[in-house]
Amino acid sequence: MSHFDLTGKVAIVTGGNGGIGLGMAKGLAAAGAAVVVAGRNAKKNAAAVEELQRLGARAASVEVEVQDEASVKAMVQATLDRFQRVDILVANAGINKRKPPQDYTKQEWQDILDINLNGPFFCAKHVHGPMKAQGGGKIIMTGSMTSILGLPFAAAYGATKGGVMQLVRSLSTAWAADNIQVNCILPGFIDTDLTKQARKDVSGLHDRVVARTPAGRWGAPDDFAGIAVFLSSPASDFVTGTAIPVDGGYSILGG
Repeated sequence: MSHFDLTGKVAIVTGGNGGIGLGMAKGLAAAGAAVVVAGRNAKKNAAAVEELQRLGARAASVEVEVQDEASVKAMVQATLDRFQRVDILVANAGINKRKPPQDYTKQEWQDILDINLNGPFFCAKHVHGPMKAQGGGKIIMTGSMTSILGLPFAAAYGATKGGVMQLVRSLSTAWAADNIQVNCILPGFIDTDLTKQARKDVSGLHDRVVARTPAGRWGAPDDFAGIAVFLSSPASDFVTGTAIPVDGGYSILGG
């Protein structure tokens, strides 16, 4: 059996109905996993499921509000009811609001914290039991370049994504004995709906990113298919608690 074969595995991908999440979901599906697309937009969820099914995958969708622990618990139960197991969690759902730090309202700050940091924790918490009972599992969380770098217009987002990286380190040590590997990816600047708006909000952002990125381009959602398969497969059984940039070299370019 291939180290990268996910046949018989079941994955939940939050925020899996577009962008990076859908790119990872497509990779997992191509490797043989059944995929549950979890998101708040039912129409986008259904479209993503149709796309995965066209690839020959078993796929289903569930509406979820990741900041609501009861909703997350229901998402996990719906997955178990449909597929009888959960082997992989991709905690990818997130939001951003770009503005100077001093201009955030309390509610804006709290909303970003609830979805970007509380959400991944609730998701991980509620897959832990089923994963432990079946002998192990894989958890992937989506961090960011702002997990390691500072951006003047993303204080709230950066605070949560730095928190995600530390949460991964804590969970990986807590659950290693349960054979659950927990890792995070750190996307660079990726061409998604979220960053299309960023390029409108931040003058010159597109050109600055291209100039700094050794690969000479913005990333694409499909660039995340391979890393998702690696971190979900037996190939990564001795990889845990780490943060892997998927950024075309953005984070390591010197001078």
